[in-house]
Amino acid sequence: MASLSDQIEKYLRRLLKNYEGSVEIKRNQLANDFNCAPSQINYVLDTRFSVERGYVVESQRGGGGYIRIIKIKISSEAETLKKIISRINGPLSQREATGIIERLYDNNVIEEREKYLMDVAVNRRVIGVDLPYRDFIRGRLLKSMLEVFLKFNNEE
Repeated sequence: MASLSDQIEKYLRRLLKNYEGSVEIKRNQLANDFNCAPSQINYVLDTRFSVERGYVVESQRGGGGYIRIIKIKISSEAETLKKIISRINGPLSQREATGIIERLYDNNVIEEREKYLMDVAVNRRVIGVDLPYRDFIRGRLLKSMLEVFLKFNNEE
């Protein structure tokens, strides 16, 4: 059975798909619907709907408050790759790396096979070096892979 976080994520992704990439929710109402604490909703938003994964999350506090989730649309594969490459200048956590890879896959910049290869390459068990060096290596690996995609993207 899927974890509660997985269920909340799946529900929010379905809403985003149905409402064409933007949705407003009430955190307390969603927490009541899933019978959990509002902090569980925050956790899902922070970890599964981050900028690295291609989302912007806005919130308005107060009685009429809401949370707006917006899926960022990719206008150009090459421009997206350039922006991501320019942001990777040092260490990169596994979560950040997999978030970037997910976003590229979700937006059809990379194929499923490439996604799995990249996920394996940036995995902490494969890199096998202690922190903080592991995060530096991961950043260099991902940046190099993205530079190859950019090169082949520009040749087409």
